[in-house]
Amino acid sequence: MTKLKKLVGACTVAMATLGATLTAEAATWRYAFEEAITDVQGVYASKFKEYIEANSDHSIQLFPYGTLGESADIMEQTQAGLLQFVDQSPGFTGSLIPEAQIFFIPYLLPETHEALDHFFRNSKAINETFKATYAEHGLELLKMFPEGEVVITTQEEFKKPADLDGVKVRVMTNPLLVESYKAFGATPTPLPWGEVYGGLQTNIIQGQENPLFWVESAKMYEVTDVLTFTGHNNFTTAVMANKNFYDGLPAEDQKLVQDAMDAAFDHIMEYQQGLSERSLEKIMEQKPEMKVVRLSEEERAPFRAAAEEVEAKFIEMTGDSGKALLEQFKKDLEAAKAQ
Repeated sequence: MTKLKKLVGACTVAMATLGATLTAEAATWRYAFEEAITDVQGVYASKFKEYIEANSDHSIQLFPYGTLGESADIMEQTQAGLLQFVDQSPGFTGSLIPEAQIFFIPYLLPETHEALDHFFRNSKAINETFKATYAEHGLELLKMFPEGEVVITTQEEFKKPADLDGVKVRVMTNPLLVESYKAFGATPTPLPWGEVYGGLQTNIIQGQENPLFWVESAKMYEVTDVLTFTGHNNFTTAVMANKNFYDGLPAEDQKLVQDAMDAAFDHIMEYQQGLSERSLEKIMEQKPEMKVVRLSEEERAPFRAAAEEVEAKFIEMTGDSGKALLEQFKKDLEAAKAQ
C-alpha cells in the first residue's frame, strides 16, 4: 500500500511538472479578473487580449467575475498554474502579502488623474519592491493601476466619524481596511462580494465602499440612499502571472506580455478620464432622489487624522519591510505630485 501511495505521489508530481511545461507553451492563455467584462478590469483585460492576439499566434481566454468563483478562488487557481494571469485587488491579496495593504492607508494616494498616472508608471515601490515581494509567493507582478476614486454609499448621511457609530460598513477581508473603518468610527463587516447587495437590502449592513463605476454597475444605489465623496482613496488593482509560467516563456513572449500590459495601461488611463462623472450621471438617471454628499476639507479633517492611526497599524502589521516600503511609497508620491 505504501509503495502504491509513493507511486501515485510521484505520478502526481510528474503530471504537475508536465502541466506547467505545457502551460508555458500553450497557445491559449487563461486570464481571470474580479469584475464584469464591461467594467474597468474587463476593459483592461480586453485590451491586453487584443494586443496579444494582434501581435502573436497566442490567444487569450477571459474569465470575468463569477465564472471561476470568488477572488480567493482565482488567486488559488493562478498559484496552482490553472490560470496564467489574474487581476486581483491588493484588498484581497493583502491576506497573502501583508505589504499590499499599503493601498488601504486612507488619504495616501494622490487625487488627481495626472499624479496617479505618474505614480503608477514610475513608482519604485510598485515596479521594483513589490515585484520582488510578489515573486516570493509564486506571482509575477506585471502591472498595477488605479480604477477610480472610492466613494461610500450608506442608508443615512454622515459628515463626521461620530455619525458612523454603529453603522456596519461592508469591507473586503483585509485587516488594514478593517482598521480603517474602525478609525473612521464605523463597524467594519467583512463580507464576500456576492452577499453585499442582499446584506444592504436586509439591513445586515448599512454601507459599502467602491469606485463609482462599480456602484453604478453593481447597482449599489438601489439598496443605499446616500453617496458620499470622502476623498480617502482610489481603488487599486494588480495584474499578475503565475511565475513558473512566466519564467518558462521565451524572451520574445515575455516582451510581448510586457508590451501588451503597457498598451492596456495606456488605454485604461485614458478610458478612466471622466468615467466617475459618467457613472454618477447614470446613477442619478436611475435614482434621482439619491443624495450626493461631498465632504469639505474641514469635514474631511477628522478622517484624515484617523489615517495616521491606520498608518501606524500598517507598520505594526508589516514590520521593517512595511516601514521601508511606506518610506519609498511617500518618496514616489512626492515625485508624482510635483509633476
